[in-house]
Amino acid sequence: MVVPMASGSLLTKIIKSMEEMRKLNLIGKKKVKVHGAQATGCSPIAAAVKEGQDIFRPVKPDTICKSLAIGNPADGFYAIRAMRALGATAEDVSDKEIVAAIRLLAETEGIFAETAGGVTVGVAQKLIQQGHIKKDETVVLYNTGNGLKTQEAVQGSLPVPDIIQPNIQEADAVLKKYS
Repeated sequence: MVVPMASGSLLTKIIKSMEEMRKLNLIGKKKVKVHGAQATGCSPIAAAVKEGQDIFRPVKPDTICKSLAIGNPADGFYAIRAMRALGATAEDVSDKEIVAAIRLLAETEGIFAETAGGVTVGVAQKLIQQGHIKKDETVVLYNTGNGLKTQEAVQGSLPVPDIIQPNIQEADAVLKKYS
């Protein structure tokens, strides 16, 4: 799994829920890794994991990914400890990589993700390239929001959409244009 991290809480809660489901025999015993994803402009947890540190250094956020921009994450220590216990890691991606990942997800899956989803997809790409995720593994990527919430992040980097009147004739014309 690849999980976006702001405070680190979502990652720790996902791991806790997996442990509880395992105790209740609702899932098998297969070992699962839960990797963390942050934007480079605010990546105190990912930086600590990559540096092999147990404690993160607070940072001042500077990223288009406002939903993950928590420079002093309350559950950062617990997220670091949880990833380490699972043999997982964390990574970060630049604002440019976030936009490219949002575009990739939209073009290949028809999903318009907000910036945190771009972080998750971009980090997954890096973890595959680094060998932390094998190309034949099943991977769950957490997309926690719709791109309509963060349109300003991709303005200027995507084509301007066609604006049509709400009728079938104009919709058909646009569909034919792109078919």
